[in-house]
Amino acid sequence: MAAGETVADVRRELDELDPQLKELFLRRMELNRRLGEAKLRNGREVYDPARENRKLQAVSGDLEDEFNRNAVRELFMHVMTLGRRYQYQTIKQLSGDVDENDGTFGFERISELDYENSRIAYQGLPGAYGQIAAERFFGEDADIHHVKKFEDLMRELQFGDADFAVMPIENSTAGVVSGNYELLQAYDNYIVAEIFVPVNHCLLTVPGAKLSDIRKVYSHPQSLMQCTGFLEHAGWEQQPMENNAVAAKKVVEDGDPSCAAIASETAGRIYGLNVLKRSINDRRDNTTRFLIIANRPVYLLGAEKISLCFEVPHRSGSLYSILGNFIYNNVNMTMIQSRPIPDMSWEYRFFVDIEGNLSSSAVRSALAAIFREAQNVRILGNY
Repeated sequence: MAAGETVADVRRELDELDPQLKELFLRRMELNRRLGEAKLRNGREVYDPARENRKLQAVSGDLEDEFNRNAVRELFMHVMTLGRRYQYQTIKQLSGDVDENDGTFGFERISELDYENSRIAYQGLPGAYGQIAAERFFGEDADIHHVKKFEDLMRELQFGDADFAVMPIENSTAGVVSGNYELLQAYDNYIVAEIFVPVNHCLLTVPGAKLSDIRKVYSHPQSLMQCTGFLEHAGWEQQPMENNAVAAKKVVEDGDPSCAAIASETAGRIYGLNVLKRSINDRRDNTTRFLIIANRPVYLLGAEKISLCFEVPHRSGSLYSILGNFIYNNVNMTMIQSRPIPDMSWEYRFFVDIEGNLSSSAVRSALAAIFREAQNVRILGNY
């Protein structure tokens, strides 16, 4: 700063410079409009990552100051992303639409979800929270059966042994159910609805057992985690099980008063166990989100959420560029999860939830751009 220069002096210079930057930006966007028209005429793809990387290197590579080098790179990355969005918009206006699947990406719009006379599968044994979710969504008289593993749910749908599956995906306190995101990506099944089930964990024992008798407790790892405060105070040995209902079944089969299960009150009733304590989970607002999955790509006109997954190149700014498609089209993202890609160290697959319906032009525009720019994109459901 020159001697005697004030903040107001510098701000005046900034105010003089900003209109020039705006004018240059608008000229660049006009060039992107013309570029979009040319690419449409010549059948060229909008997204050219190799050229963008060369451009970023050209504008920033000769700068010695590290801060300025990174800042210029980030600035031009954003400018090129906005230019790409403008090209997509131009092509949409000239061609009528931007996606290649009738505006629905292969999904069929339906007026209602028909599950009369359907077969419904959940993971675990009778008394599991999956059964509770299934009965709440489909009704207690529905044709509901259980399978051993979560992957069996997807196979039941794939091979036609079930019409719908009920699968937990996340808990409000314990987070995601490990592995179930990968199953959504690996199988050609689709989310058609969701249901939230309040969790009320109970301490179950064989009849006659007292609190002072207990030395070991069985339950699913997430349920054990959700009851951390209660269990740490008790000081019992904790034994993880594949499912809460499996834990309840083991306690009744062993008949050992020193062993207890953490499961639902429904499980206790089914297996004839005594409810020694109710609501032992740390948080009373504990809730598990279950997905309703089918083997047909359908969505309701009133659906309000879309789940998708994709992979991006392992380089700086890739995810930022992809998510910009939501911002530019004013689509709200409500969740993002990253999961490691098997056999690819430090590479990740992203699972995203957004608000909207496949009938929305803004949603279709954002998704069409993501299909072009990301890798292994898949819409998991609109529900």
